Amino acid sequence: MSEINKVVLAYSGGLDTSIILKWLEDTYNCEVVTFTADLGQGEELEPARAKAEKMGVKEIYIEDLREEFVRDYVFPMFRANTIYEGEYLLGTSIARPLIAKRLVEIANQTGADAISHGATGKGNDQVRFELGAYALKPGVKVIAPWREWDLLSREKLMAYAKEHDIPVDFAKQGTKSPYSMDANLLHISYEGGILEDPWAEPEEPMWRWSVSPEAAPDEPTYIELTYEKGDIVAIDDERLKPHEVLEKLNKVGGANGIGRLDIVENRYVGMKSRGAYETPGGTIMLKAHRAIESITLDREVAHLKDELMPRYAKVVYNGYWWSPERKMLQAMIDESQEVVNGKVRLKLYKGNVIPVGRMSDDTLFDEEIATFEDDAGAYDQKDAEGFIKLNALRLRIAAKKGRKLD
Repeated sequence: MSEINKVVLAYSGGLDTSIILKWLEDTYNCEVVTFTADLGQGEELEPARAKAEKMGVKEIYIEDLREEFVRDYVFPMFRANTIYEGEYLLGTSIARPLIAKRLVEIANQTGADAISHGATGKGNDQVRFELGAYALKPGVKVIAPWREWDLLSREKLMAYAKEHDIPVDFAKQGTKSPYSMDANLLHISYEGGILEDPWAEPEEPMWRWSVSPEAAPDEPTYIELTYEKGDIVAIDDERLKPHEVLEKLNKVGGANGIGRLDIVENRYVGMKSRGAYETPGGTIMLKAHRAIESITLDREVAHLKDELMPRYAKVVYNGYWWSPERKMLQAMIDESQEVVNGKVRLKLYKGNVIPVGRMSDDTLFDEEIATFEDDAGAYDQKDAEGFIKLNALRLRIAAKKGRKLD
């Protein structure tokens, strides 16, 4: 193990990654560089610096990546209307490629031999971090302590921390959430605790970003979203940066009971996992984007996007953001968004996101043709007869040959 002289660790400052920091130093006799990403998780990150300094770390990276995260990862994903297994908005999945990218970049900057993460051997994140790292730096060494060490219980971790004088905030131990949580600007996830029983309903105090639909205001909230090339650029005519858009939608969505999800998903590693998620801003974005596309996209383009979307979602969920197939899919999706411009008006009410208005200079909705009133000859209804007969031709031939379809 002596060939490892320096490791870049994805470091949160929590107990697990603090233990990993010390374990890396002891096991590999190496220097550790820490990297902490601000992706909008809503936590003060300077304590991570203080803990790293106290443990003797000389190179500490703490970076505000919120704008890059939303602009270059969340927004491109939402242009595809991406949703995994019909429900999951991929809040954890989409954060991992950015973290992997920065781990590799910092490794290159500091001359590190390896990178390390705190993902367990049971989850998807180990796959996402490592696929991204290998795609961007093929020869990189990845150290995943949870696949190597024997500290596989809370008791062993605590004993290790005590033995090596690793600071533990005991004041928070009694109030620590029983759930394993991961947060960024797109969502917050909950796993473990009573959620390991698929029959058990999540406890109301678990939710942090949203009120329950029952407790949401009795009056609806209306908002208007402005789109340019498939991305939201303004809310109620106020121009905002990408991360500011998501921050504002999270607040208004959470206040109206929007974005709660309780699912059992199929992990890439093979097991089923039950998780609960809060994605208020993302839930609004998905509904609104489909609304603006409904008037701006050609029918066959829209349908092709819907056919490609599950494949795109699988690519992101399984950790292949940095892959030729995702790059190819993204190019097609982004091409479709050139005409996705305009405004959507939404009504937010007790957990519901209801589009109530759409307008665009690029609209394909033709009122003269679509009207139920006199269209002044814009559409000749007699044309439908030949259209129907031609499309029925194969059915009529089969019926004449005696083929039964009932």
